[in-house]
Amino acid sequence: MAKLKAGCGEIHFEHRGARADPRVLFVHGLGCQLVQWPDSLIDGIVNAGFCAVVFDNRDIGLSAGPAEPPPAVEALLAAQADPSALTPAYTLSDMAGDVVALLDHLGQGGAHVIGLSMGGMISQRLAIEHPRRVYSLTSIMSTTGNRELPAPPDEVVGALITTVTGADTETVIAQNIQAAKVFGGPHYDSEIHGIGRFARIAVERAHRPEGVLRQLGAILSAEDRRGALAELTVPTLVIHGNADPLVPVEAGRDTAAAIPGARYVEIDKLGHDLPEPVIGTMVEAITSHLRAVEVSR
Repeated sequence: MAKLKAGCGEIHFEHRGARADPRVLFVHGLGCQLVQWPDSLIDGIVNAGFCAVVFDNRDIGLSAGPAEPPPAVEALLAAQADPSALTPAYTLSDMAGDVVALLDHLGQGGAHVIGLSMGGMISQRLAIEHPRRVYSLTSIMSTTGNRELPAPPDEVVGALITTVTGADTETVIAQNIQAAKVFGGPHYDSEIHGIGRFARIAVERAHRPEGVLRQLGAILSAEDRRGALAELTVPTLVIHGNADPLVPVEAGRDTAAAIPGARYVEIDKLGHDLPEPVIGTMVEAITSHLRAVEVSR
């Protein structure tokens, strides 16, 4: 594993595939580490002729984060209604800056960028603020920050909060598996098919509940991005599932509508997860999207 110095401190990352191939950066979601990408998804992109770069976002996994205390759960819940009530430790723009630092470290003028959930929000900010660094954008199960979109049900929010409350390793692992099952929806068991499979390896590698809270603060305090997204010229693919209980499907449709020329792929029965039965569909859509963009090596 390699590392670089960014504004937040060290960022840990890994390469998959031939480094002579065009780079594809994978930006993960809230609290997720680089070990929580399915091999089938990464290998599918690599086998299509690309070099995948995965990394731990700041404050998660082995990457550095601030020392200041995280926001209280009560403050985060209040920010759902009033984002200005919360002053985050860092912003989505700061996290996009980490991606720029990674590109600089790799000596890359730009890359294809795939962002999942919070990673999609970070990737949107990257495309807005640093459009020349983004050859193409793939936003998966993410949102624009539009406050008029449906909110997740209380039980889904509750499942999210449980992931930062466990007192011992086995309890934390069990809570993360259960949360992944809730987020994944009723059609595919996340513990068997999805991100829930990686709960133990992730928790034993690095359990950072305060980082999750600070990342959540960055999400909930973020402004509506629709106006800025409307100015994008970056080739964009939006993927969303129609059974997503955490970021409802309306958010995916809203994202695609906000970005000029965006292609939208809606996957039946997909929740907020990366279950094996739909990985092939995702890989096909993403590789088709990437190959349509001319990039000088």
